[in-house]
Amino acid sequence: MANTEQEREAWLAKVSEAPLEPDLPIVDPHHHLWDHPGSRYMLDEILRDTNTGHRVLATVFVECMSMYRAEGPESMRPVGETEFVNGIAAQSASGQYGDTRVAAGIVSFADLTLGGAVVPVLEAHIAAAPARFRGIRHAGGFDASSDVRNSHTNPPADLYDSTKFREGFARLSELGLSFEAWQYHPQMPMVTALAKAFPDTKIILNHFGGPLGIGPYEGRRAEIFAEWKKNIAELARCPNVVVKLGGINMPVNGFGWHRKPSPPTSDELASATRDYYLHTIDKFGPRRCMFESNFPVDRVSCLYAVLWNTFKKIAAGFTKDEKAQLFHRTAAEVYRLKLANS
Repeated sequence: MANTEQEREAWLAKVSEAPLEPDLPIVDPHHHLWDHPGSRYMLDEILRDTNTGHRVLATVFVECMSMYRAEGPESMRPVGETEFVNGIAAQSASGQYGDTRVAAGIVSFADLTLGGAVVPVLEAHIAAAPARFRGIRHAGGFDASSDVRNSHTNPPADLYDSTKFREGFARLSELGLSFEAWQYHPQMPMVTALAKAFPDTKIILNHFGGPLGIGPYEGRRAEIFAEWKKNIAELARCPNVVVKLGGINMPVNGFGWHRKPSPPTSDELASATRDYYLHTIDKFGPRRCMFESNFPVDRVSCLYAVLWNTFKKIAAGFTKDEKAQLFHRTAAEVYRLKLANS
């Protein structure tokens, strides 16, 4: 296992692949930007990844507690993340850094448990990036096991069921905003209940709903997969829900790629994870599915070019129109992006 950034880069470099179908347009609907001690993922770093042969037209940023304001009311501090990312997006939109439009859509955090008091926060996000701001992610990942790290928002087990959260959630559709659901697979029924309670709010399920594979879930993949399949099928009955296909190569998913002598090839990734993709696409249909990188988080396991080759191999049996939906159209529609040369 690589412990330093230099060791990780050397480890990742052990597997290199030429891009498949390099002319296929891509919108990457899920990545982060941050500058932490010992970990930097800014415009240069994401362009390093996207400029590896795949045709990435645009990306969507999703919150990660980056560059919050240091001062002012606590509830308003996350608006600093939108301000920061909108500046990166403006850099990219200048065209000086290539054709990829980084952070063409922005999803940030607001504490929805503020209830009705969250409205000024939502309005401040919109004002900070009126052309790009699209929605809120309030992560609800909670597990009782100490082996599973709970979401960065430190949520209670029942966040999505709580009265105050739902009071705040109800304000999203009034402002034309969507919601990103990120939790673990045992919590997926709460997302279904939320979608049924608010049919006019667009909900985007992140990372296949978070199938766990560590701690008490280790060694139980077949059992958990069966449970997950049922939950996905139930959620798919909610027409206001779309799904991001990806984010399944994190350590929490239990495949252990980051502990192997070499990173996985696209064939290895596809073999291990294909069934998650195909089941979800079967239940939701290509018009409600979009491939995502979840970089740099998934970069702990593989390179960007390898990951998108994985997606292309998994989608090999789909029609040209279905591929267009999965790789860029669904994302462009959900996040209301105007794409050039697609």
